[in-house]
Amino acid sequence: MPFVRPYVRSDGTPVRGHSRWAPGARRQLTIFALVAVAAVGLGNSNTQAGETSAPRPKPGEGPAATHPIRLDRSADRAAPRMTVPRPTVSYPIEFATPQRKPTPPTPTVSYPIDLSTPDGER
Repeated sequence: MPFVRPYVRSDGTPVRGHSRWAPGARRQLTIFALVAVAAVGLGNSNTQAGETSAPRPKPGEGPAATHPIRLDRSADRAAPRMTVPRPTVSYPIEFATPQRKPTPPTPTVSYPIDLSTPDGER
């Protein structure tokens, strides 16, 4: 939402600073609000599509779970256990030392160069 700074119109009328909607923003926000309200309204239904509500068993009827529930651990004992990974590298790691850069070659010419002349006349 752009903010318009205070200014004076050409006829001398002062205008205070204000903010205004960008072109088309009101319509876009209205559509977004309607979609959001529809999604919330449809999402709060008690049953899902294709689902029939089953009656809940009354207390004292049907199978009841006893607590605490204990699981059979014999199946877990037969399963192989994973070993803890161990490092395969002996420390400290030695890295190769960087090579020294070769010194640049010194120019060797068989004729003298005079750089004192401004135009490079030789």
